[in-house]
Amino acid sequence: MALLYLIRHGRAAAAWDQDPDPGLAPEGRQQAQAAVEAMRPHGPLPLVVSPMARTRETAQPFAAAWQVEPRIDTRIREIPSPAGLELGQRGAWLRQVAAMEWPALDPMLQEWRQALLAALLEARQDTVFITHFMVINAAVSAATADPRVVSFRPDYCSVTVLRNEDGRLRLIELGTEAKTRVL
Repeated sequence: MALLYLIRHGRAAAAWDQDPDPGLAPEGRQQAQAAVEAMRPHGPLPLVVSPMARTRETAQPFAAAWQVEPRIDTRIREIPSPAGLELGQRGAWLRQVAAMEWPALDPMLQEWRQALLAALLEARQDTVFITHFMVINAAVSAATADPRVVSFRPDYCSVTVLRNEDGRLRLIELGTEAKTRVL
């Protein structure tokens, strides 16, 4: 029964509808370092990260402190926007999706969610996943049987803890919620 520590990346240098793959802002680097300190009693643990720059940069202080190499898993990447959607339109599209329930989403997003849940459920030992707001919400909704796409607003570098109980996710603890609206 592995514990899964889902950590949202630190504050990015640009918004999701301004840059397709921003790295971390200076504040995000500080948040990542603080997350390492908060997680120190639990480590070293395997690190699994999204391929996005902001998650890989958030993982760097963990990798250095724990002397582990992060494994990139594309299945825990940011929610995919529709093909052909212009960068500036992504924010409006995401706000629309966030207000929905999982069963109402199109098949591409259903497949994305199933793939990320499968990635989490493959963990057989305690593992840190450094990932994204929507990924964490998808996992929490599966663990709690909440149909809402967004059920809480994880803050930057907050730690949400789930347990893999024989192929089923169980919520142990929600991470710190953002004080400001992300969506």
